[in-house]
Amino acid sequence: MGSVVVPAGQEWAVPALRWFEAGLRARVEPEAATATPVVWNLFPSDHPRPYRRRSQATFVVGVTAGPAPAEGAALETLYPLLIRSLGNLLVYLVPPASGDGPPAATHFVTLERGCYVLEGAADYFAAVLRRVEPLSGSHLVIDNTFVPDLPPDLRAGNARTAEMAEASRALKALDLLPAPFPIEKLLDPRDFAHLRRMFQLGGLSYGNVSVREPGLGFWMSASGVDKARIEKVGEEILLVRRYDADTRSMVVSVPPGVHPRRASVDAIEHLFLYDAFPQVGAILHVHAWMGGVPSTDVNYPCGTLELATAVRDRLATVPDPGHGVVGLRNHGLTITGENLPEIFARVIPHLLRQVPMR
Repeated sequence: MGSVVVPAGQEWAVPALRWFEAGLRARVEPEAATATPVVWNLFPSDHPRPYRRRSQATFVVGVTAGPAPAEGAALETLYPLLIRSLGNLLVYLVPPASGDGPPAATHFVTLERGCYVLEGAADYFAAVLRRVEPLSGSHLVIDNTFVPDLPPDLRAGNARTAEMAEASRALKALDLLPAPFPIEKLLDPRDFAHLRRMFQLGGLSYGNVSVREPGLGFWMSASGVDKARIEKVGEEILLVRRYDADTRSMVVSVPPGVHPRRASVDAIEHLFLYDAFPQVGAILHVHAWMGGVPSTDVNYPCGTLELATAVRDRLATVPDPGHGVVGLRNHGLTITGENLPEIFARVIPHLLRQVPMR
């Protein structure tokens, strides 16, 4: 499952990293020839070495070791290591009290604020790899194909784009960021610029909204836009038409002569829901939770075909998919409704800011 990246001649000051590297190589090196897009980046905790990937579809697992975080402070302590190593997932080892062997605890931290602990596994590396497997088997859909064919009567927007602009302002006011710290304050300028080029990032998202445009597709907020100021059709509010499986990209209609931003990474998920459930008129995604909601079983990365499929299948199990709420494991909620005002009125009073992690 991928390849292990370690500087030549590295001698680990923490024996737990040496032990982990040896055990990991025994598991993943025989499979390296399959070219699965997973890189294991081992680094000392006092020097989180970034791995600058060459492809959006490469997932990076950072691995480091150190003392146990203070109770209740794991996310705050470990999240900066994840960001500074440019990883999708951080594996943080707390060394055993004495000798070699499995760590006393292994913390997993995801970009979406997921933070959970593995302790006492009978087959340690099998347990670790099970948690990484969703990365290695996922298919990321982040590219867009822009077609300058937006109908003239939609280029100035309509009632549905105005509804999106208002909902986006309300979404930003909720202040539900997916990360506990601004990424740009954790990275040096070179690494931050690398992430922005690779993923066309504009900043952290408070979530996203979309509205069906009957017969044409759906309107969706663009990636990285200021949610308090989305107004420009074709740049900040995009008409998503379909998914092109050949190019693995979202096809987006724009007015001629504009320079659009990329559609939100969750566009593929929203497309799957609109296609599967004709009664859905709008969708809201927030980094929050609600009690008693059905949830996906696996924490697939955002923007992947696998997550889109899992959310669609889970929504199909609720009594009314047109007014449903589905939890995205370790991440947040996807909520469907007739329109965005109806969704906000129905669910906002019940949102819990803390997403349960497991």
